[in-house]
Amino acid sequence: MQEYFNGLADFLGEKLAGAEVFTANLSGEESDFVRLNQAKIRQAGTVKQATMSLRLIDGQKNAVGTVTLAHDREEDEARLAAMLLTLRDQVAELPDDPYLMYATEVKNSSQVAPNQLADGREVVEKVGAACRALDMVGLYAAGSVYRGFANSLGQRNWFETYSFNLDWSFYLRADKAVKTGYAGFKWDDAGFAQKVDGARSQLAALERAPKTLKPGPYRVYLAPQALLEVTDLMGWGGFSMKAHKTKQTPLIKMVEADTRLSGVVTMLENTKDGLSPNFNGSGFVKPDQVTLIDGGRYGECLISPRSAKEYGVATNGADSREGPESFEMRAGGLKAANVLAELGDGVYVNNLHYLNFSDRSACRVTGMTRFASFWVEKGKVSAPVNVMRFDESVLKMLGPKLVDLTAEREMLLSSSTYGERQTGSSLLPGALVDEFSFTL
Repeated sequence: MQEYFNGLADFLGEKLAGAEVFTANLSGEESDFVRLNQAKIRQAGTVKQATMSLRLIDGQKNAVGTVTLAHDREEDEARLAAMLLTLRDQVAELPDDPYLMYATEVKNSSQVAPNQLADGREVVEKVGAACRALDMVGLYAAGSVYRGFANSLGQRNWFETYSFNLDWSFYLRADKAVKTGYAGFKWDDAGFAQKVDGARSQLAALERAPKTLKPGPYRVYLAPQALLEVTDLMGWGGFSMKAHKTKQTPLIKMVEADTRLSGVVTMLENTKDGLSPNFNGSGFVKPDQVTLIDGGRYGECLISPRSAKEYGVATNGADSREGPESFEMRAGGLKAANVLAELGDGVYVNNLHYLNFSDRSACRVTGMTRFASFWVEKGKVSAPVNVMRFDESVLKMLGPKLVDLTAEREMLLSSSTYGERQTGSSLLPGALVDEFSFTL
C-alpha cells in the first residue's frame, strides 16, 4: 500500500498548476473483526478500507477534501483528479488563511512494524475455550493499520503497524459485570490466561451481597483502566498550546499558580514507543518524546502547526487537537501484589465512566464507577460496591492525595473502531489515592 500511495501522490503532482502545492494524508487498515456473545462467535468479517485527504494550497489560500479509495489505480486517479478540480474552484473563492502552516523542509520516513499477529481463527478458538463456561461478550479486532503523508515538495512519510485488541466483559446479572481487555502486538497464551483468571476471580467476588457506601472521602485504588479515564480527560486541553494561550486549559493553576502534582508523577507524549505515527497531517516529524509533566511540575505543551504560527513558537508535530496520542505515565514504587494490603480499608476501582469537568479551571472532574468495584477490608476483598458518583480535583488526586503509583504498568491500546481502528495508546500504572471524594 505504501508504493500505491506514493504513486497516487506522484500523479497528483503532475496535475498541479502555477504555484499550487498539495499535501495528502492516507488513513487505512486491513482488519479482522469478531463479535462474541456467551463466548460464541456471533459475527465475523474482514474490513479493507482507506481514505485519502487532499489539501490544495495556493499562497495562503487552501481547501481540503477527502475521497474513499477503491484500491484500483485508474478509478482512484479519476477520483483524485475530480477532487483536485473541485478544490481549485474553492480555493479561488476563499480568503487567505493567516495561520496556514505546513512542512516545507523535506523529511522522509518509513516505519513498518513486523507482523507478529497470530492466526485469527486460532485466537478465537482459544478465547472460546477459555471462556466457554462464562457469559462472555466482547470484540476481537486485529490487523494492520497504516498512515501516510505526501506533498508536492517531494516528502513521503509512512507508518504501518500490526496489533490486536480483545475488549470483553464477563457478565453476571443486572449491572454486575467485570470488564477487561487484552491487547498488544504478539499474542501470548500466558498473558491472556492471566487476564482471564483475574477477571474470573473478580466475577466470583461480584456474587457476594453488594455494599452501598455513604458519600464521603475514601481511600481508593484506581486500576490502570480507571486511571485512563482521568488522564484522557486531562488531555482535553490540558497539554494544548492553544488552550493555554486562551486560558481554557484545565491545568491553568499549574501554569499560573505553580500548583504541582506529586513528585512521582511524570507524563510523556512518547511517540517513539507508542502506536501512533511519528508525523502529523501537515508533514512535520514529531520528536521521540515530549515531557508534559516532569516530577509534578508542568513541562511542555503540545503545539500544532496552526498554534505555532499564531503564537510565534516552534511546532512539535502535534495534530490540531493538541492532545496526547502515545501517552505514558512513569511508574511508582507500589508493587501490584501489595495493592490490597496498602489499600487496607477502601475501594478498589476497576473502571470509571461518564467523566466530565465539574470545574474546568480547577481541573475538577465528576464521573461514576462502573462494572466491578469492590470494598476492601483489612487488605481483603469484602464485597462489591454499588455504583457511586465521584467529584474530585485531579490536581489533588495526583497531587497531595496521591499515595503512590504502581511499579507495574499496563499498555492500553485504543479499542475504538468508530469509522476505523485508532492508533492511540497509553502506558499507565495504577494509583493509590487518599480521601477520594464520593458524592452519592
